[in-house]
Amino acid sequence: MNRALRLLFRGIATLCVTLAALLLLTFALSSASPIDATLQMVGDQASASSYAEQRHRLGLDAPWHRQFARYVEALIHGDLGVSRSTGQTVGEDLRRVFPATVELASIAMLFSTAIGIAMGLASAWRPRGRLDAVVRCVSLIGNSLPIFWVGLLALLIFYARWHWAGGPGRIDDAYEYTMEMPTGLVLWDAWRSRLPGALTSALEHMVLPALVLALYAVGNIARLTRAALLGEAGKEYVTLARAKGCGELRIVTHHLLPNVVGVLFTTLALTYTNLLEGAVLVETVFARPGLGRYLTTALFAADTPAIVGGTLLIGVCFVLINGATDLAVRVMDPRAS
Repeated sequence: MNRALRLLFRGIATLCVTLAALLLLTFALSSASPIDATLQMVGDQASASSYAEQRHRLGLDAPWHRQFARYVEALIHGDLGVSRSTGQTVGEDLRRVFPATVELASIAMLFSTAIGIAMGLASAWRPRGRLDAVVRCVSLIGNSLPIFWVGLLALLIFYARWHWAGGPGRIDDAYEYTMEMPTGLVLWDAWRSRLPGALTSALEHMVLPALVLALYAVGNIARLTRAALLGEAGKEYVTLARAKGCGELRIVTHHLLPNVVGVLFTTLALTYTNLLEGAVLVETVFARPGLGRYLTTALFAADTPAIVGGTLLIGVCFVLINGATDLAVRVMDPRAS
């Protein structure tokens, strides 16, 4: 009990320090932006007095420590500023677009976990064999191909030519403008709507981008699974299992795999955060209304509050997921403490 509390307090302290560093970094990036927020609001033709008044209203004439204190205070109250692209608060925009990104990344995570671990197990079952060589080759190719190029190629082949998958967007236009989406999760909202064909349409539009995004992670999961399994393969308990007559497949699944759960758990958590980031390109290619497309639009419009808000959201997710994963691994495996 004392060990668990000690780990919990240590994890919370590390998490707080990391979040504080993240806030300071995002504040520094927004302050160092070459875009003049005051000039964007008052326009090029504004007088010097109007410019100075607006700058004072925004607090940009105050010392940096006061600006940072106001920044943190606003964040505590959920104020991320107003997006100059949409005219709405950044918080409202993020609540609207982030569920779609989480949904896409979660389904891609299911695909990449199932395929990646299966490939890693197959590779570790007969190391340095033909199957191992094929798995390593596929993993290398998956990590080497640009994700936006794979997305465009997948659209060309599976949608434009073979008509095996849905096209850009997240659902057919017939449902896009008639079906209510209160949660932002298109699969859930399509199922709840009970409209004939709505869920099928959402699935057709989801599978291809999710597989493309999963390709981004399959190679890493397969390689790290293989490395973790082979790292355990030379230990004494594996030699004892072989001496008792256990087959290689049973050794991999019943002896090696349970001992690398901590490594796999950490790998999958890091992969999920990477998928949230990688969804930027996939959502742009497949015209899916998520955080990635929102950030892309904000970048082209030089919308600093939207860019900083989206970056901060991804960073907070990264820190929270990694912190929770590290704490869970330490609790599950005392050797990691």
